[in-house]
Amino acid sequence: MFSLQTIFGKGDKFYGLLEQSAEAARESCRALHELVTHTDRAPVMAAFASARAREKALAAQISEELVNTFVTALDREDIEALNSALYKIPKTVEKFAERYEIVGPRVADVDFAQRAQVLEQASAVVSEMIGELRRGLRIDPVKKLQDRLQTLESEGDRMLLSPYRTLYVEGNDAMRAMLAKDLFELIEKAIDKCRDVGNIVYSIVLKNS
Repeated sequence: MFSLQTIFGKGDKFYGLLEQSAEAARESCRALHELVTHTDRAPVMAAFASARAREKALAAQISEELVNTFVTALDREDIEALNSALYKIPKTVEKFAERYEIVGPRVADVDFAQRAQVLEQASAVVSEMIGELRRGLRIDPVKKLQDRLQTLESEGDRMLLSPYRTLYVEGNDAMRAMLAKDLFELIEKAIDKCRDVGNIVYSIVLKNS
């Protein structure tokens, strides 16, 4: 009978690749927060492009390694699911950045910073959860991180009520309201992608506990 330590060896290359992928996702979320809190956007857009390119290269490398590796630390379908879910975080963030760059002046007085901060915090939790995979699939710390992700998601949902009330009830610029709504929903979608990664990690730990 194989031991868990043998199957989930600390030296497995997929742990490192997934950790790098999670960190690239975190960098893109950090760049989003900076984008909505700084007036000079050019350096921030370069950070988005860098994080996105890094994530894309890592996703391709993980897929290639899965083809070329006979024994993996985690089930192949779990690695594929994590790879796909992590890839979607910076992809969604980049969509926000591209649209915000175009319509930013029109929604300059809309506060995206608080919700962007929640996204950045969620991506940090995701990075921690991915890091837990190589530490022996311990259910207690992963459960605490999963609960933290759920709390952040609920906090982000709650934050939408106030700006929506201002935009739709008190405002008189329908186009501005629609543009802001689109951007808010992209941040919400990115937070949901972080939650998806957390759910996959938690299910992996449960399956192997």
